[in-house]
Amino acid sequence: MSQASDTFSQSIQDAENLLEHFNSLNTKPPPPEIEVLKRAGLVMAMTAWETYVEDRLQEAVAERLAGLSDTDVGKFMEKKLDEEIKRLHNPGSQKTIELFQDYAGVDLSAAWCWNNHDSKTVRTKLNSLIKLRGDVVHRSRKVTSGPPEPHPVTKAGLEKAVSFLKSLVDATERAFDL
Repeated sequence: MSQASDTFSQSIQDAENLLEHFNSLNTKPPPPEIEVLKRAGLVMAMTAWETYVEDRLQEAVAERLAGLSDTDVGKFMEKKLDEEIKRLHNPGSQKTIELFQDYAGVDLSAAWCWNNHDSKTVRTKLNSLIKLRGDVVHRSRKVTSGPPEPHPVTKAGLEKAVSFLKSLVDATERAFDL
């Protein structure tokens, strides 16, 4: 496993800890102010994914450049990757697959499958989580008249997101062994 994977394992715990806090404070009926813990958990989980992608790409490039005798070529590639990472922000499936192909020489599209998840399902799920993350960061809930709408991040949804991201990191790591 990579250092990026180890960092992800520690970072994803923030999301799991927020979920535990939500569970410990959740009573019948749940106090409305604890809903923020689920949204924060999703943001932390997606941040762990983003950090993993950035770190894993940098590790892969460093490994590829280790034996390179022309340091100018190496510096150029590292500079280009740094520019890509600065623009990355929300590593959706297409951009992530492209970056890993271009900089690491690894095809994730075939590797992103496990159990009942084929590559297309994985890409769709990742993109929907990226979109949900954006929605909860920029708008916690839609303001409407009448009864409040349900919160966009459910307890089960956060649990599934964390599990999915862990599996996604594992699948990405396995791609380097192919």
